[in-house]
Amino acid sequence: MTRRDSTTTSTPRTWRKPPFIANPLLRYGLLAVLAFYLVWAFATLPFNWERISEGLPRAARIFGGGFPPSFSRFDLLLTGFTESLQIAILATLLGVLLSIPFAVMAARNIAPLPVYLLGRAVIIVSRSFHPVIVAILFVAAVGFGPLAGILTLTLYSIGFVGKLLAEEIEEIDWGQVEAMRATGAGYLATLYYAVFPQILPRQVGLSMYQLDSNLRASAVVGIVGAGGIGSTLMNAFGRYDYDFAFAILLVIIAVILISEGVSGWVRKKIW
Repeated sequence: MTRRDSTTTSTPRTWRKPPFIANPLLRYGLLAVLAFYLVWAFATLPFNWERISEGLPRAARIFGGGFPPSFSRFDLLLTGFTESLQIAILATLLGVLLSIPFAVMAARNIAPLPVYLLGRAVIIVSRSFHPVIVAILFVAAVGFGPLAGILTLTLYSIGFVGKLLAEEIEEIDWGQVEAMRATGAGYLATLYYAVFPQILPRQVGLSMYQLDSNLRASAVVGIVGAGGIGSTLMNAFGRYDYDFAFAILLVIIAVILISEGVSGWVRKKIW
């Protein structure tokens, strides 16, 4: 064995993960800028430390008043939550159905440029505003009640599901599309037999996740008058019924856990 071979075998090579930013000046420069920004933000934001210190005992009273949770007005809780469930399911169905054509329009590999720009514009607009802001607008337009909540969460679902579906379509296996086109299939047939089967598992997963998200969002938009359990929760806090409010929160958590289990079971059956 030569000296070179002996040196090579006695010094093992270890792999090190390369840095995210290779240039050390740029890397440490960005860290310095980030640190400076954090210091500047905390120094300039108007934190009222006296009010914060006074609010800690009030927060302790709120959390302390929530134990044990009270289910004495279960009928009121059930009515509000049933309305939230109806809002979430209807908004998810409408949002998912409407998101499919917009996702096809927003996929660059299967849509011409004008249609692509229109589809992307619709998705961007529907994702630009928080559901609470949209709920305030719909409450002003159609009045208080579940219709405003359904319209709000439908628009919210179109933005979220449409964006992810469009990205999924852009990443499909193009060989199936070419095979369909080679047989003389039209545009709709190609979509039905070559594109949609590839995105179906993703579609099911997104739909179940969006249902979970709409269940949570229905409680939030209800605070501004868009129906559901949110108005019941807001009234409970307004009456200082913290034990009843905590019971509502526990029911919301339980339903989300059940929905997560069901969505996992459905995804396993589809995949």
